[in-house]
Amino acid sequence: MPSPQYLSETPLALAEVKAILQTVEKRDENLNFLSNKAKEHQVLFVTLSKEKKDELYSKLTALNLTRLKEEHYCKIIDFLPQNLEELKVILQSYPLSLSKKDQESIVAVTEVALK
Repeated sequence: MPSPQYLSETPLALAEVKAILQTVEKRDENLNFLSNKAKEHQVLFVTLSKEKKDELYSKLTALNLTRLKEEHYCKIIDFLPQNLEELKVILQSYPLSLSKKDQESIVAVTEVALK
């Protein structure tokens, strides 16, 4: 059995997964079982296009919040919190603390993205 080697590991937002699945589907025509399950999931839950995701990502990184990493940005983009409680639920699985001002600025940016 082949032993795969990882060249790099980066977190992906669901909008990026959707774009990747679309290119794979064009290339292969028939997706395998796991790819079909991922496609079903993204059809139900992905609300942003890749362009809007990139725009939102650039706005979030422009806030210059030093404690947030790439994976935090991806989760925020995936769930698009509309208030502070939703943001806290999204980030509670990470050992991370943000000031109330930073949390409010994140929510403000995501609310603008939904409009």
